Order: sequence, then structure tokens, then C-alpha cells
Amino acid sequence: MTDWIIQTITELGYVGIFLVMLAESLFPPIPSELIIPFAGFAAANGDLNFFGVLAAATIGAVTGMLPWYFAGRIFGLARVRFLADRFGRFMAMNADEIDIAVSWFKRYGPVIVLFGRLVPLIRTLISIPAGLSRMPLPIFLAASTSGALIWNIFLTSAGYILHEHYHVIEVVLDPLSYVVLALVVLIYLFRVVTWKPARTSQ
Repeated sequence: MTDWIIQTITELGYVGIFLVMLAESLFPPIPSELIIPFAGFAAANGDLNFFGVLAAATIGAVTGMLPWYFAGRIFGLARVRFLADRFGRFMAMNADEIDIAVSWFKRYGPVIVLFGRLVPLIRTLISIPAGLSRMPLPIFLAASTSGALIWNIFLTSAGYILHEHYHVIEVVLDPLSYVVLALVVLIYLFRVVTWKPARTSQ
């Protein structure tokens, strides 16, 4: 995967960064920890502009989040609650818990989206409850852009500063993606085993 990322950025420049970050937001297994440090390295080499890298990466990331946001918004809370009532164990949530999650999201949504953008895998999934809770699009875009920009500044700066040793970042941060994935799977399995129907469904 690393070779494909490097080749795309090398051949397409800012467009390549945009496309790879777009794919990263649409498909969680593609981690930005492998993408942006190399772009920072290319900026340090003079092949790309530091701020151009930030702009392309952030716009690509936010654009990739929009389909998930609109999917949640279009599918709707009522359908999700209905599915939770019928297939709740497989969803690992019942209708009552979905209502609680949505109420929390309506209250703290912008903060959750902002910080969720800093966590692998969660950065993609966080867009769905934002859509379900019908978070206003301008607020979603502002929170998503802020979170993506903060993360991209960190990774681009790391690649820029470390220069030809940018691959060190991959060694340190890439395993984090797998740790988060493992935790999500374990939590899901725990929720499946301990699931109970909603009180409103009894």
C-alpha cells in the first residue's frame, strides 16, 4: 500500500494527495498516517508546497466524509431505530441506546466530530451519526475541517521535519490503526454478547 501511495503522490502531486485522502475518508483501512508524512517529505524537498499539501489533504479528507454524512441523514433515525428493534444484537445497539447516542451527538456533536477526526477508523465512522442526528451541514463541515486540518498539520510537519526519515512516522503511527481496529472489533463482540432489547420494545 505504501508504494501505491508514494507513486500516486509523486505522479499526481496535489491531485494525488486529494484523491488518496478522499479514498482514506471513504475506506477506513487506508490510513492517513501513510499518506501525509510522505507529502511533507516532498514539500521539504521542494517538490510540493507545504500549505498546498495541507489544503489538498484537508479538502480531500472532508470531501470523503460527506457521502457518509449524507448516507446517515438520508437513511434517517426512524429506519435505524426500526432495524435496531429487529436486528439489534447484530447492530450491537438497541433503540433506546440509539436515542441516547443521538441526543449526546445533538448536544456535543461538533466537539465529537472534531476530535473524532484525530482517531483512525473513527474519523470515517463519525460522519454517520452526524448525519443521523441531522447536524447542520455548515457546522459539520466546520468541525470536520478543523479536525482534519489539525491532524494534517501534525503529520505534514512531522514528514517535513524528519525529511528523508519520514518513514519513521509510519513505523510509529501505522500500528495505531490496527490497535484501534482491534479495539472496535472487541467492543462490538462484547456488545453483541451483552445486548438486551430496548425497554420501549418490550
